[in-house]
Amino acid sequence: MRLYLLQYGANAAAGTPYPGYLIQTDDGKNVLVDTGFPPDVTGAYRQPGNEQGARVDEEEYVLNRLAALELQPDDIDYLIATHLDGDHAGNTDQFPNAEIVIQRTHLEAARTLDRFQSTRPYWDAPGLRYREVDGDAEVVPGVEVIECGGHVPGHQAVLVRLPQTGPVLLAIDAIPRMDQRDPDTRAIGGYDMDEAGVRASTRKLMDLATREGVTLIIHGHDPEQWASLNHAPAYYE
Repeated sequence: MRLYLLQYGANAAAGTPYPGYLIQTDDGKNVLVDTGFPPDVTGAYRQPGNEQGARVDEEEYVLNRLAALELQPDDIDYLIATHLDGDHAGNTDQFPNAEIVIQRTHLEAARTLDRFQSTRPYWDAPGLRYREVDGDAEVVPGVEVIECGGHVPGHQAVLVRLPQTGPVLLAIDAIPRMDQRDPDTRAIGGYDMDEAGVRASTRKLMDLATREGVTLIIHGHDPEQWASLNHAPAYYE
């Protein structure tokens, strides 16, 4: 079992990372977590007026990140869609052969909320295969999704049980920075839809980390932590 950290770009002004993840299982399955920005964002920061947005270089585009690991889209067996915001789901349509694991409540919300319509052509493309789950669920042995709504309805984190590193929690946008681990005092972000849900999910994930002996919590958008971690082609095992 291996966990690769993939950087799909960064905020041009603040350096905030936009991560994705690849999990390779002992039996040869490839599990991709999120797909990053859509193709038209790649290199767009170089255009006049776009300098302060997302900075995504060609090598950071998801298909190029996978190619650097000698993988093609057809090699991805499972795609965990943590949620369908533009920096997480802009290439869902590139993986028609993967089983896409998503919370049922999130997919239902995405079909009605304006927030997700800009990415709809990517996650609602014909032929995509969804496995809709209700709450915490095992994807494959050693990989579980953890329902943690609040940032958006049906947001999910990922728990990866690595043989040497131990359990790793990918908190995604439920706890995007290390300084937001306290459910009672943490800041609520401008893109968080439900404060009570955010605080409840923060508590749920921190309790899970204690209960499961999590050795590493990786936060979704923390530039300081991200700089300290091992990025692909290096991996955690």
